[in-house]
Amino acid sequence: MGPALLLIAQLYRVEQQARPLTAEDRLQLRQLESRPTLEKLHDYLLEIEAEVLPKSPEGRAVRYTLKNWTALTRYCDDGDLEIDNNATERAIRGVAVGRHNWIFFGSDEGGRTAAVLRSLVASCQRAGIDPFLWLKDVLSRIATHPITRLADLLPHNWAPTQA
Repeated sequence: MGPALLLIAQLYRVEQQARPLTAEDRLQLRQLESRPTLEKLHDYLLEIEAEVLPKSPEGRAVRYTLKNWTALTRYCDDGDLEIDNNATERAIRGVAVGRHNWIFFGSDEGGRTAAVLRSLVASCQRAGIDPFLWLKDVLSRIATHPITRLADLLPHNWAPTQA
């Protein structure tokens, strides 16, 4: 499994270079550098699949990776996708930590409302904007905003109104 870890480390080095680039440039870099590394990794996994015990941790890891290969490599086809879901994991960490405190919302509807609000706050945090300012602005103008341009109000597209 050592060679597999070295290849994965190479993929993450490419991602480190890709981080400041535009989505188009990131895609081009991935096609040039990550694709060949992924092909080597895939070939290696196919080669060792028969050598590792199926129920061993290594065997399960190899089977899982090969079974999910398309999903695991999809980031190489889209410059906007990340190599992993670490950003999402960080975004929902607060939910996981607070889960015990949120057992009782008063009703199912209260739980759904809390989930929607938490999702909006996490989206704002991910976009680097203040959730309160975003919500205040969006709520003040959503009634008159063109329905065909609602996507403009999503946290990652939002531009505050000029006061």
